Amino acid sequence: MEPRLEQYLAEQRLSGQTLKVVPLTGDASDRRYFRVLLQEARPIVLALHAGPIDYATMPFVSIARLLSEVPVPVPRILHHSDPLGVLGLEDLGDVTLQAHLGASTSTEHAALYREAVSFIVRMQDRGAALRSDAYPPYRIAFDVEKLSWELEFFVKHYLLAYRGAALSDRQRDALREEWSAIAGQLAAEPRVLCHRDYHSRNLMLHDESLYIIDFQDARMGPDTYDLVSLLRDSYVDLNPQQVDGLIAYFLAHKGGDAPDEDEFRRRFDLMALQRNLKALGTFGYMTTSRNNTVYIQYMPRTLAYVKANLAKYPRFGRLQGLLEPWL
Repeated sequence: MEPRLEQYLAEQRLSGQTLKVVPLTGDASDRRYFRVLLQEARPIVLALHAGPIDYATMPFVSIARLLSEVPVPVPRILHHSDPLGVLGLEDLGDVTLQAHLGASTSTEHAALYREAVSFIVRMQDRGAALRSDAYPPYRIAFDVEKLSWELEFFVKHYLLAYRGAALSDRQRDALREEWSAIAGQLAAEPRVLCHRDYHSRNLMLHDESLYIIDFQDARMGPDTYDLVSLLRDSYVDLNPQQVDGLIAYFLAHKGGDAPDEDEFRRRFDLMALQRNLKALGTFGYMTTSRNNTVYIQYMPRTLAYVKANLAKYPRFGRLQGLLEPWL
């Protein structure tokens, strides 16, 4: 066993109850996760960080507290060790929304997505009421700098590193002009509390309810951001009727605060373009820099989203021409 985990279990007086420690598939961070099977008790998950942690200042801890106040379902933090760099978490099992969809009926599928959308509405509405600089998400936002950085990340890790594009200075300058326009428009939108990575792999089905995980990067951003993450998901296909229905469901539950549907859809598509380009950058980075080729399989779906939005709006004519050789 990893020595730090062995020491942690001893400190928590769990060594004698431990039947087995099972490594779990991690995320794109440097954290590692392990399931601890316990005798006569429910299993727990241990998150092993790269080094020591400061529990009192960890964004994950603060944001878990915030989301519990919203409230939306998140895993409970059971115990921790700063010097060992370990968090003990409630075990939500292995069934992500993505995994469950293959085994669910169309009725169950629709109900789960409506539940997921309702969580977004609740985070936006209650997030405004709970706003406080004591919570990290209210101190950072998807501003021009962040949104532009993500688009340059796409250039660096997808176009240049993964596709081997040889861009001229003129092409680079033209792309920067396009990024500036996209980032400027998105950053100017009114900001709400955003999960930041709200998709089918970060929603777990546990005890017949959805739970939200991987929320430590939450921040302020456009009201379209989390909805785009869910409905333009690189890991799941949703047909146009499902997407339209869930957008309408979102707007209906926003009540008197709901924006005009046509205007919201234009903003939704713009946010989707930015986020999907960033996702391609991430997939390129994981493939070329981290030697993790599993993400290649998700590129075609993400590329299809990008191509559809580029073709849908005349304003993206130049950008479509610039990117076409590598899409």
